[in-house]
Amino acid sequence: MNVGVIGGGLSGLAIGYLLNQKKVTFELLEKENECGGLMQTSQEEGYTFDRSGAHIIFSKDERILNFMLNLLKDNVVKNVRNTKVLYKQRYVKYPFENGLADLPKEENFECLRSFVDSLLKKEKGELNEPATFKEWIYYTFGKGIAEKYLIPYNEKIWKYPLEKMDLSWVQRVPNPPIGDVIKSSLGIRTEGYTHQLHFYYPKRGGIQALVRCLEGEIQANVFKNFNVKRIVKEDDKWVVSGGQTERLYSKLVCSMPIQHVVTALEAPGNVRAAAANLRYNSLISVSLGVNRENVSNLSWLYVPEHSILPHKVSFPSNFSPSVAPAGKTSVLAEITCDVGGDVWQMKDADIIDRVTADLDRLNIINERDTSFAKVHRTEFAYVISDINYQENVSIVRNYVTGLGIDLVGRFAQFEYLNMDACLAGATDCINTYMNEKQET
Repeated sequence: MNVGVIGGGLSGLAIGYLLNQKKVTFELLEKENECGGLMQTSQEEGYTFDRSGAHIIFSKDERILNFMLNLLKDNVVKNVRNTKVLYKQRYVKYPFENGLADLPKEENFECLRSFVDSLLKKEKGELNEPATFKEWIYYTFGKGIAEKYLIPYNEKIWKYPLEKMDLSWVQRVPNPPIGDVIKSSLGIRTEGYTHQLHFYYPKRGGIQALVRCLEGEIQANVFKNFNVKRIVKEDDKWVVSGGQTERLYSKLVCSMPIQHVVTALEAPGNVRAAAANLRYNSLISVSLGVNRENVSNLSWLYVPEHSILPHKVSFPSNFSPSVAPAGKTSVLAEITCDVGGDVWQMKDADIIDRVTADLDRLNIINERDTSFAKVHRTEFAYVISDINYQENVSIVRNYVTGLGIDLVGRFAQFEYLNMDACLAGATDCINTYMNEKQET
């Protein structure tokens, strides 16, 4: 059986890699002249920058974590997270609820009191179960933490009303233990989100080093610059057309954005409408090279203040010293936006000027020390779970999978998946396929 894999990001490459291990004949079609998708990396003037925001390697799933580390072999660095939230010019330990002692005493007390009040009201049945993301933030963290950090930060990153977002993705946010919050308020060190407290990063080559390990095993089966325009089934074969060229497959796995899958399938009107109503954010990443070493000892910094353009600032040269020239620092600023919106429409030079000025104002860098700057734009970056998300995504998924096409990856499944979840999904997909193949 000849399997067609559409899309050469992490999920598509993982599918190809696993099929190759199972000795299954396949081809992988990639639209661009380079594989990697959201995990592409640029290397210029001695700097290495991940194009679609800073990535790190971590997982609660030891099987998946070991899979990634075994791919990289000795090309890996282990780090301990040192991450802060910038709140009113103070660096507050991340997660915010684990850094309450970094706040002024009155604000610290306010956060602790409202967190405990919320817990007590839940125990007494005095709080209604949350129905929206905004309600869930108040319900889980209390008014203090919600209004000082979580609501302004999430408003900034999602660029969408939190009261119109559903709860389908919040299981990824751990509920803070009351003991940890009390300890944090008293200044006793605690750690939240412990699954990423220790993280890994490629020593050389940026995050794309990971996908290059996958691609290196299957290069002969990868066809780049193949823009899938039409998918149709004829005589039990899938015909995938790039316009002038057609490929035939017995089985299809898609990891390209589900909107593009629907268009290529010429799906019915209700499916096209549901796909058009699936919301997502785009991302602008600003890569900066600074002519000074040790600009910061942080891994990354969250910036909830709305007057500052980036919502997150990372320091990749703290992930690995090999990603910046000696004596210099790499800084990566991330900005979510809508395609066609005001920020997306800005010229690259204007974005760079605004970001460097913002970071200078925050005393993160001195903009006069910046010697390298580049902007990269990613159209599909974050899935937004609005209140109609479940209905719309079900219509689209059911139609596509009902035809016998597997969907794997963040924007094919249209689900907020981290790298490890994408790899787990690819593994599950291949295991299911191999079991079905044996049964037939």
